[in-house]
Amino acid sequence: MSKLVPYDTTLHVRDHCLCLYVQRAARLLARRFDDALREVGLTNQQFSLLMSLNRPQPPGIGAVAELLGMDRTTLTAALKPLERRGLARIAVDPMDRRGRTLLLTQDGEQLLAQAVPIWNHTDSTLREVMGDVDLGRLRDDLRAVA
Repeated sequence: MSKLVPYDTTLHVRDHCLCLYVQRAARLLARRFDDALREVGLTNQQFSLLMSLNRPQPPGIGAVAELLGMDRTTLTAALKPLERRGLARIAVDPMDRRGRTLLLTQDGEQLLAQAVPIWNHTDSTLREVMGDVDLGRLRDDLRAVA
C-alpha cells in the first residue's frame, strides 16, 4: 500500500521544521521553570505574567497581551487564577473608562519577590548547561520571528 505522504517527507520535516524545534525547546524550558517555581506555587507562565505587571504604571491588557504573545481572551483567562489568589487584579482605566488596566497587588509583589531568586538560579543553571550557545543572538533571532 502506497502512502500519500512518503516517510522521506516525514524525516525531512522532522529534521528541518523550525516550528517543531522551537516548540520542543519551549516545552522543555517551560517544564524546567515550572518545576523550579512550583516551590512558590507558580508556573512559569504565571511568573511571566506577574513580572509583566511589575511596572511603575499599571499596563493595559493590550500591552501585556502583546508582550506575552497572547490574545486578550487567553490573557484574561490566565489572569483569573491570579486574581482568585489575590496576586493581581483588573481595574477600570482611569484615563479611559472603557479600558482595563492590570495591577500587581501587594501579595503579588511579595510572591514575585520570593520567585525572582528561584528564577535567577534556574536561569543561571540553564546558561551553564547551554555552554557555548550565544544567548544574546538566540534571543535576537527569536525576537525577529516574534
